[in-house]
Amino acid sequence: MKAHTRIVATAGAGGATVLAELRGEAPLLPRVTGARGGPVATVHLVGGAAGPLGGDELFLDLEVGPGACLVLRTVAATVALPGRDSEPSTTTVRASVAAGGRLAFLPEPMVAAAGCHHRQLSTVEVAEGGHLVWREELVGGRHGERPGRVRQEIRLRYAGAPVLAQDLVLTPDQWASPAVLGGDRTVGSIVVIGPGAPPGPTMVVGNAVRMPLGGPVVLCSAVAADIPALRHGLDTLMPRGWLTDPA
Repeated sequence: MKAHTRIVATAGAGGATVLAELRGEAPLLPRVTGARGGPVATVHLVGGAAGPLGGDELFLDLEVGPGACLVLRTVAATVALPGRDSEPSTTTVRASVAAGGRLAFLPEPMVAAAGCHHRQLSTVEVAEGGHLVWREELVGGRHGERPGRVRQEIRLRYAGAPVLAQDLVLTPDQWASPAVLGGDRTVGSIVVIGPGAPPGPTMVVGNAVRMPLGGPVVLCSAVAADIPALRHGLDTLMPRGWLTDPA
């Protein structure tokens, strides 16, 4: 199955954010969930079908124009599942944020179910003066099962220059490796771009680390036994206001 979802946010009259384009296909169905006509447009992705399944190709395009603010969430975790064949599944996310635009990408976790083979590639372009909060979280398997195989890649550019190129590759045997997650089942990161990004040198608290990437760009990464513990570690180092109120 192939599915393509596209969301374009532009600035309207009186400081409102207008969703100039909002279209999607299962399992990536966009639904407006915030108040219309306000400065922030909130959209949730609803899973209209199971997936991604082995062999699926999913595409998500996001575009935020000058003066617009888009918050994108999902209503539940995404579960990557095996297909009938050994074909991998892929999710490709492409996002662009113009100067003066704001994007908060805050999906629920991706769960790598037993037997899955999934790749997610995120390419993000933020113009100078743009604002971004980008969260990715990964869980190794559902309750009581071995995790599947997954590859997460992110390529982030700010003001025309690359600021982050990160690949995470995990196989069922690597999740427990001391050189990878050391037995933890979850891993996640948050990237913040903008004047509200926390300043200062690299900071480590428990299994979480916050690292400046140059300019107004900060990366926070953590590993933990479960999602509540993972988010606690990230929240300790990242201002919560940037996660809940990007406007």
